[in-house]
Amino acid sequence: MYDKKKVLVISDFGIDDIVAVLYAYYSDTIEIVGIVSDYGNVSKESALNNVKYLQGLTGITDIPVIGGAVSALTGAQPQFYPEVHGISGLGPIIPEQIELDSYEISENFYEINALIDKYAGELFIFSAGRLTSLATAFVLYPETMKKVKEFYVMGGAFHVPGNVTPTAEANFFGDPYAANILIQLAPKKIHLIPLDVTMYALITPSMIDSLHEYYLKSNDKVGQIIKPMVDYYYDFYKKTYPDISGSPLHDLLVIWALADGEKMIFEEVPIRVAVNTGCTFGQSIGDFRQSKEKAPWRVHKIAKQFNYGQFITEVFATFKSGSSRQFIKEDK
Repeated sequence: MYDKKKVLVISDFGIDDIVAVLYAYYSDTIEIVGIVSDYGNVSKESALNNVKYLQGLTGITDIPVIGGAVSALTGAQPQFYPEVHGISGLGPIIPEQIELDSYEISENFYEINALIDKYAGELFIFSAGRLTSLATAFVLYPETMKKVKEFYVMGGAFHVPGNVTPTAEANFFGDPYAANILIQLAPKKIHLIPLDVTMYALITPSMIDSLHEYYLKSNDKVGQIIKPMVDYYYDFYKKTYPDISGSPLHDLLVIWALADGEKMIFEEVPIRVAVNTGCTFGQSIGDFRQSKEKAPWRVHKIAKQFNYGQFITEVFATFKSGSSRQFIKEDK
């Protein structure tokens, strides 16, 4: 048996973020060893509450939970999206308000240093939300961040429209200053998975129904929260994109790619993010010219293609076989 990949999750814990975390919960290749909870889809406090809710549901309470950013480096107040992710980030599910440790809410961000040191050279960072906390880590702890093995980031839109503005994807639009810091200061090429591919990571209602039936029969209470969340998500997407056949689970695609980096085709491209106010604010820009002369920007790995059939097959196999393993453990 090989060692699982050690992953630090930085997330604003909306629906697709949570489904991605549950994929890791069921996976035999990924182990989440720490969580940074951020503002974004919901407030930082709501995101932390969602983490505590998941801990109570799964029984996994020994993973460090670190409080991240409350707002962007732009100085603007964050805008939340209850129509997309629900009031609390869990779609129609409203978890009980859990008493939060004030330490986690405010001043324990520095604990990422000890976590990275503990798993130096083998830790993957999976960023599923706004990039404020990750950018702050690059500014404050540049030597420590060199110890991270790989960075997988959901963000950007290069050859497709944005999902907040015609040009900008939500994570980049929420804090383009942070996105640019990430691009400029990352000690190695990041794996950037943009809307260009994540919009095709569609999970249809029939797939979710089938998975839910499996969880009902196996009495898997953890897995049973997936359907109401994804159904809520699909309702939003169906109103916005009437012809869409399923829910694009952006962050699920990223963590699936992280599990085996060979599953996705990446293109190395110089990139920047527009920070000037106006219609291009938050736009991700890549120099895709087929010429020797390229823009003098940092080069990173942009996802351009994945095998949808393989994605669906492996994701649902993990959700089901992982569920079986969890309950075998409980029975013992």
